[in-house]
Amino acid sequence: MEARILFVAPFADLAKLAEEVVAERFADSSHLIKVVKGDLQECIAIVKQAVEDGVEVIVSRGGTANLIKKNVNIPTVHIQVTVMDVLRALRQSTEYPEKIGIAGFENVIYGCEDLATLLGITFVEIALKNEDEAPEKIAAAVKNGVELIVGDAISTKIAARIGVQGALIQSGKEAIYKAINEAALIAHIRREEQEKAELLGTVIDTSAEGIIATDTNDRITIFNPMAEKIFQVSHLEAIGNQLQTVIPQFSLAGNDDSSEKMADVQRIGDKTLTIKYNQIKVKGEIIGSIYNFQNVSQLQQLEQNVRKKLHAKGLVARIKMADIVGLSSACNALKRKAAKYALTQSTILITGESGTGKEMLVQSIHNVSTRAEGPFVAVNCAALPENLLESELFGYAEGAFTGAKKGGRQGLFELAHGGTLFLDEIGEMPLSLQSRLLRVLQEKAVMHLGGDTVIPVDVRIVAATNQNLAKLIEEKNFRQDLYYRLNILRIHMPTLRERIEDIPLLAKEMIKKMKHINGKVTGIHLEAREYLKQRSWPGNIRQLANTIERAMLLSSGPIISKQDMIEAYDEEGESVGEGSREKGEMKDSLAMVEHEILLRVLGEEEYNYNRAAARLGIHRTTLWRKLNAKAAKK
Repeated sequence: MEARILFVAPFADLAKLAEEVVAERFADSSHLIKVVKGDLQECIAIVKQAVEDGVEVIVSRGGTANLIKKNVNIPTVHIQVTVMDVLRALRQSTEYPEKIGIAGFENVIYGCEDLATLLGITFVEIALKNEDEAPEKIAAAVKNGVELIVGDAISTKIAARIGVQGALIQSGKEAIYKAINEAALIAHIRREEQEKAELLGTVIDTSAEGIIATDTNDRITIFNPMAEKIFQVSHLEAIGNQLQTVIPQFSLAGNDDSSEKMADVQRIGDKTLTIKYNQIKVKGEIIGSIYNFQNVSQLQQLEQNVRKKLHAKGLVARIKMADIVGLSSACNALKRKAAKYALTQSTILITGESGTGKEMLVQSIHNVSTRAEGPFVAVNCAALPENLLESELFGYAEGAFTGAKKGGRQGLFELAHGGTLFLDEIGEMPLSLQSRLLRVLQEKAVMHLGGDTVIPVDVRIVAATNQNLAKLIEEKNFRQDLYYRLNILRIHMPTLRERIEDIPLLAKEMIKKMKHINGKVTGIHLEAREYLKQRSWPGNIRQLANTIERAMLLSSGPIISKQDMIEAYDEEGESVGEGSREKGEMKDSLAMVEHEILLRVLGEEEYNYNRAAARLGIHRTTLWRKLNAKAAKK
């Protein structure tokens, strides 16, 4: 590393003394301090070269220090002359003349009047502002009776030229140490400030926003690369000019001294920009302003990219509150409550019969909430075996079990960070997992299976069930403390039987969505709608959708008739008993989910049935039988 401090000694003795001080007091950092000898003009070339080489602070004395300060733009530390230094200079004379001239710059002569009083002699101060006036002032002092000139190198040289005795004031080690120590402190502070400036400059230059800063006269002081790109103006043309001159189309409404912060959207040229304005204050005093510009089209593109990634992972809620069809009092009350609850961060428990549209409601709650831009993650607690559900929810560390993925795997809680986690069929969750879920809700943190690190998560939980949780608690199949954690806000889904007046609207919407099944069908006859309103619908909206789908396939004309609807409804097989078909469909759905999970785990285990079965917690023959049974049905 190059030297950061340059010590310039006007005379050889001072250079030697400085080297001793560096060796004695700055041994650990001596490579950062360079000592050179140079007086007045001869030192300027040395100093300028040192600055180019990276020197950050100069240390010197008297006129040499003043001259250096004028020629370079880095801090120059003056070696302060002490009373002891003056006394040492006086000792060079065997006897004191009547008048002694103290010549030099302010740091040399300051305080000498006290010394004169103590010694009982007369000091004549010869104050020098620059070296050019030294010959004249010293000559004038000699003419007025001064017989000894005590001062710095410049003063004693001039005294010698005019035949007057001179006594050179040499700085002691303590003064040199103080000066170098001060220089080291300045160098350290400058380095820290430089690092901060470099960091800030990098942040500004690499920002995706256009950043413009102005002073109190509205003149531009910062114009970053993104601002150049947005406004097609070089920072060389912008800096130093008024903002209104550089961007004449720009004006921020309400931008006056009373507005500390403002936000706006403007069309500037061919771009629509979002604009944020903030005043820059130092200790309450306004020293300028800063403007942040973003291209709306870039923001939209960024949002699209994020949404594409979330869609690719299936972590997006597609249903909005407006998609929930129904104008009945029960449906309207449901939507009002859901919209109100959505704006909180509290856990929500949704109850109701199967097929009432619980997941649709949860997705719409997510999209109304402040977490709408975050991920939406759903998991059916009844669809997965206990050990697999645990690893899915909480993730696992590398080597947590045989066949664990290298590097481990994130759990659904982590994937849902900043968003919503929907736990469907929460009543089916095994008791052992209920305790882990309760801990996550309390601690707001998860730990991977086989891991030892706690990972903070910010997740809003919405749980749903079609079971009676109070009864499950009595039967010791559901934890009471978890129930109270989940049941902070509660929404009960009305059955289709409780919102009969919504059936025609639902049927119309379903026909529109299932147009691909039979493009000829455009509507449903009034008699068919009335027939639908008279049915019991134990399977609720899901059963209604299945019936409409069959009716569309059965219909030969553009309008579904009552007879079409009777045939479609009769195929539900009511003689089997209410809800039996719904249960059968759910069983088939769960079997399909199970089959997909079995295949996925088998694939991850490279089709090793032993490892896959061990990971799933079942016997190898059971795994083989389940997979072959599904294949046989196909």
